Amino acid sequence: MTTSKRYDRIAFVASASTEAQQALAQLEKIYGNNDPAGADVVVALGGDGLMLQTLHQHMHSGKPIYGMHRGTVGFLMNEYGTHDLHTRLAAARESLIHPLLMRATDVHDKVHLHHAINEVALFRQTYQAARLKILIDERERMAELIADGVLVSTPAGSTAYNLSAQGPILPINAALLALTPISAFRPRRWRGALLPDTAFVVIEVLEDEKRPVAAVADHDEVRDVRRVEVLSDKTISMRMLFDPGHSLEERILSEQFGH
Repeated sequence: MTTSKRYDRIAFVASASTEAQQALAQLEKIYGNNDPAGADVVVALGGDGLMLQTLHQHMHSGKPIYGMHRGTVGFLMNEYGTHDLHTRLAAARESLIHPLLMRATDVHDKVHLHHAINEVALFRQTYQAARLKILIDERERMAELIADGVLVSTPAGSTAYNLSAQGPILPINAALLALTPISAFRPRRWRGALLPDTAFVVIEVLEDEKRPVAAVADHDEVRDVRRVEVLSDKTISMRMLFDPGHSLEERILSEQFGH
């Protein structure tokens, strides 16, 4: 979707790296720097880590986020440039991102709620593999998965940890989630599943005392979980802006062909 609005009031945020801080100083000199609460758009200077942090911070604001690459990994970022930023923002294409909501219950029956933009992942906490049961929409689909763990990924997160775990790359507008095992031992040949983004995923931990498991929603970790529920939270829509020809849709498509 192409935006038609002119973003006059820009709020800049930057990572702590020297490169990002130098970029912040350059852009502030040219465009000023508005408080995010009153800004039309938030421009994040850094890498994908800063973009995820910025999206989390502004998850409920409805403000569009435009990233410029001044960090290490920049899959979610546009190229850096100081020239005519207002025009670039006005011409940008918008992608809507829905986060995952994780509801994790630990062994003490305490419930933890966290959102994830990339993925919700479960990991073994000790040298022993995790034993997990998987239910989709309250129907048992896998009675036992023995693995280092398992993750549920959004389309936006499908090129992150999900891809490293041999999961599928999802087009950003696909109404899908990826369910991907991490180093599966049994069933050894199971490579995961594609789920509709309306799916209610429940992962139960078997032998939680002998084989403890942690659950992580992006950067929020819960130790010693016994049940984790995951669903796409359609009540939250985050707006990411990308330069024409460098949209997230195009990046994800290119990644599938090794570019």
